[in-house]
Amino acid sequence: MTQKAYLAILKTGVYLSFLSVFLVSSKLLFPFITTKQLYFNILIEVLFVFWAAFIIKFPAYRPKKSWISIGLIVYFSAILISSFFSVDFNLSFWGDIERMLGFFHIFHFLVFYFIVITVMRTWNDWRNLMIVSVAAAFLVSLYSFKITFSTIGNSAYVGGYLIFNIYFALFLFFKEKNPLARVAYIAAALVMLVSLKDTDVAGAYVGLGASIFLALLLYGVLNKNKKAKMISWGALVILIILVSSVFIDSSGSFVQNNKLLRLITGEISLSKNTFQTRLISWRAAWLGFGSHPVLGTGYGNYAITFDKYFDPKFYNYTRSETYFDRAHNNLIDIASTTGIVGLLTYLSIFAAIGYYLIRGYREKKISLMEFTLLAGLITAYFIQNLAVFDSLVTYMALMVALGFVYWITENRDMIAVEDVRPVGRGFTNKEIYTLIGVGVIMFFIIYQYNIKMIKMLTGTIDGQRIYAQGDIVGTYEAYQKALSYNTPLNRDSRDSFIRVVIGGNALRKIDKGKAREILNYAINLSDKNLKYNPRDSMALLINAQLLDLTSTFYKKNPDEFYYYSNRALESVNKSIKSSPGRIPIYFQKAQIYITRGEIDKAIEALKYAETLNEDYYDSVCRLARVRIIEKKPKGYEDMSACIDKGGTSTLSPAGFVISLINHYAEKKDWPRVLKLYERLSRLDSKNAKVWANLANLYAKFGDKKKAVKAARKTGELDPNMKKSADDFIQRLGG
Repeated sequence: MTQKAYLAILKTGVYLSFLSVFLVSSKLLFPFITTKQLYFNILIEVLFVFWAAFIIKFPAYRPKKSWISIGLIVYFSAILISSFFSVDFNLSFWGDIERMLGFFHIFHFLVFYFIVITVMRTWNDWRNLMIVSVAAAFLVSLYSFKITFSTIGNSAYVGGYLIFNIYFALFLFFKEKNPLARVAYIAAALVMLVSLKDTDVAGAYVGLGASIFLALLLYGVLNKNKKAKMISWGALVILIILVSSVFIDSSGSFVQNNKLLRLITGEISLSKNTFQTRLISWRAAWLGFGSHPVLGTGYGNYAITFDKYFDPKFYNYTRSETYFDRAHNNLIDIASTTGIVGLLTYLSIFAAIGYYLIRGYREKKISLMEFTLLAGLITAYFIQNLAVFDSLVTYMALMVALGFVYWITENRDMIAVEDVRPVGRGFTNKEIYTLIGVGVIMFFIIYQYNIKMIKMLTGTIDGQRIYAQGDIVGTYEAYQKALSYNTPLNRDSRDSFIRVVIGGNALRKIDKGKAREILNYAINLSDKNLKYNPRDSMALLINAQLLDLTSTFYKKNPDEFYYYSNRALESVNKSIKSSPGRIPIYFQKAQIYITRGEIDKAIEALKYAETLNEDYYDSVCRLARVRIIEKKPKGYEDMSACIDKGGTSTLSPAGFVISLINHYAEKKDWPRVLKLYERLSRLDSKNAKVWANLANLYAKFGDKKKAVKAARKTGELDPNMKKSADDFIQRLGG
């Protein structure tokens, strides 16, 4: 095959890779991630066949030695080595469906980089590639005005992705001579900037702001034109004054009345809850680093470190998203999971970039504008990644940026198609052997690790759809079919089925024998997941829940009951050992003791959970519930503490809340009665009498506005009570 044919195939493939940013299929589990990555994987695997044959037949096109390429290779090698020493090889090498960032998947980005630097050899090539990238990002930005996370699925990913393409657009703007094209590029950059603002991602704001500061500084210091120097310095001073003023007077009316400024100052705040949870995460990484300083816990295995050093104070800032599988800081994550080896090799990439940019500028291979824009881009990416981590869209953009630095600083003089002496138009033996040999290998990989994956994922969605229709047996059969496609990423699908089983009462509505069959299948799946990492706190907790549920189906058979119950207790204790500060695990331990009828042990587990963080009201609320139901001392004393701490949202069902209302009403403890009625109005929202009583309580406490609202709700729910509700409102003066 000719050079032009190979180049046409490879360039077209590179352009087609940008379609991945738009792909979202509801037929796949975690559609925003899996759809994109599987498409990208298959495309790169196909392109790899042609790329291998191309560089075999045309040696002149083989990538030249570059410290950037070497840095990438040694970094990916460090990741691979850490995977083999990982606490969970499967997670390191294959990743999970929610992220798809295992070594196998991210290795495709390295191949993408080498394909790009092989075929993009002239400014026209790079201009076309940047245009494709900017056009894709522009469309993503337009859609983000409807849905913030656009087709990407995560606002943080959108932020990092747009930063790259804003700089690509600026690069095109400064290199372009056509006025209309320049207008189009700057317009695209402005649209992306507006979209970036709407992401509410502090890391992206700080990264972009720091890059602008650096670009102005460099342009001012290095520019020999006095007028340009003065403009740059003036802009830098104005920027510093404006930013300083905004943050110094962040609570002032000017900032608070401006949505954008209010948003920025609110996002970039050390007191923000998300920043505090990040600090806890980073502290855990630091504590864990000493245990695995050389190769880390294994690429992608940050969760085991976070679990081990989990600080119960975390619940003071959020009660959701308490499981971190990433450190939300790329450097910390890399250091924690790949050790000092991974961190140094990662930093070597940026050292190489700095070396080539500085040398290229000194040797006049690149202009000052090119130097400042590229320095700004790399700075923005590096800083924004201190609050997040890479995804498919940022990996793709990063590889394009690295490839461009490779070309613009060292390889602008690379040969173009017309400069190469033609080699015969037919196929050579080496070319044929490469196409067949590599093609067979890639075909196997495509089928085994992509096509089968797609079938497994679509089967999982079928199972979830059937479960939504209330058919637990059909769900079981659908998951069996889905999991018959044995892939390295079956873990999440297994977990999905296990959660279905333990998440409702569907099993109690079917034949007990069939229910036990389904439970045993789920236990088998849980055991398979635990083999990957026997210290996985979350997997152990889910396993304990499943075994505890299973034990209840053998109440009449003490041997079977205690067989499963003892296993549940063993599993929950292992979960606690892996994450001793994670309070909800103790709740499950208490539940297992309750199932066993060992109430005093359940109470002891809950009392200990309460000591871990007294501000976390869930512990005292659960303790109060157990003591009240089991008629143990101090039950209502604990319940009072639960209510006072704001824990009424944890109380259910409605009948239990009514019993509490009766108790506190008898004590004439009206403030607590009011809080309980507010909870009851959510649990039994269609009950007009509940709203009528709530209206009376609001009136009793002088809250006229809420009393009127509750009374109107009463009339809406029960027409027979409408007149009395209206009279009540009239007496209030409403």
